Amino acid sequence: MIDRDHALPLACQARQLGISRGSIYYQPRAISAADLAIMRRIDELHLLYPFAGSRMLRDLLRQEGTAVGRLHVATLMKRMGLEALYRRPNTSKPAPGHKIYPYLLRKLAVTRPNQVWAMDITYVPMARGFVYLVVIVDWFTRRVLAWRVSISLDAEFCIEALEEALARYGKPAIFNSDQGSQFTSTAFTATLHREKIAISMDGKGCWSDNVFVERLWRSVKYEEVYLNAYASVPEARAGIGRYLAFYTAFRAWRSHARPDILRPAASAAA
Repeated sequence: MIDRDHALPLACQARQLGISRGSIYYQPRAISAADLAIMRRIDELHLLYPFAGSRMLRDLLRQEGTAVGRLHVATLMKRMGLEALYRRPNTSKPAPGHKIYPYLLRKLAVTRPNQVWAMDITYVPMARGFVYLVVIVDWFTRRVLAWRVSISLDAEFCIEALEEALARYGKPAIFNSDQGSQFTSTAFTATLHREKIAISMDGKGCWSDNVFVERLWRSVKYEEVYLNAYASVPEARAGIGRYLAFYTAFRAWRSHARPDILRPAASAAA
């Protein structure tokens, strides 16, 4: 919106657009190597102690010799998209103005594929920097239906994963997520409304339902991510893709699932 080559001064352009003049000159600062190392360790500690908040994580880091304050830990957790897992009214903060949907899974017996899908996002460290991974999982089969890697926490890569899962596997009766701004955005919920899918969002009393997704994150990170210091985003995407394909096939083998238990919609229609 700002044209730096225009004859109109930048201050006037900012005033016309109704934005802060200071924001025009702001240049985002790269994350330091020290902070990246702390974020990597916070990610590992979060898998070990998912109930730990910023205070407990600060104390754990200090016990290991890393001098860091609680507010800095909280800032890094926010950047990573991490929150402590425990019973409380809300599991994450939606964006202002976004609609929050009721939780539909309380005491619901999940007895078949495509009854309930769940979606979640996690932080993935690389050798330098990090990315975010989103997955869609079928609650009954625990199969990963679609996934995407992104360098930012926007809604676009979540919508791409959702569209792929719908195209390949049909549609669920219920789609469950947390109350993150990606999932409460109009663009994301419009996709679910278009398919007439009931929307469920985690709320009070449903903290334990995230356990199986936490198990998936533990497997992905300890068996793939932490063993490979990805040098680039394409390398991270390729490595995670290979692992998720293995994970899904191995889980299907261990559970003795039928090969057609959740086959792509096109194959099912043939």
